Amino acid sequence: MSLRVLAIGKKHESWVDEGIARYEKRMKKPFDLSWQLLPHSARESDAARTEESERILAKVSPQDFVILLDERGKNIDSPTLARTLTGAFDAAKPVTLIIGGAYGVDASVHSRANFVWSLSKLVFPHQLVRLILAEQLYRAQEIAGGRPYHHE
Repeated sequence: MSLRVLAIGKKHESWVDEGIARYEKRMKKPFDLSWQLLPHSARESDAARTEESERILAKVSPQDFVILLDERGKNIDSPTLARTLTGAFDAAKPVTLIIGGAYGVDASVHSRANFVWSLSKLVFPHQLVRLILAEQLYRAQEIAGGRPYHHE
């Protein structure tokens, strides 16, 4: 099992790429991290949200455990994220994390998600979300392994 991020947007900016690479280098199975970037829609608002949501769902398998990042989702702490991920791994479910586009995702993606997660009530730029996500996935790995990276 591994972690796959589906994100709408352009490739990582260099500073984001460096930060993500730092955490990816430290990750071990089953916390291997891969990224699949899907292009922005040329449309706007609802039309963009619908088109991008269709692209996202075309990449999701029925057996995937899907975590949607959305500022209206549930706020959880890092140990809860670690338990959520290890629970999916223990159930032999591939984990797919979704970062929608500028207009978000439509109801079809929300209904497909097994869990809707909010990093914060604040809204962050997508590049920053990617870096925060990489760090939190690394932190979850360390918590699950009982290592001292995370302090309570």
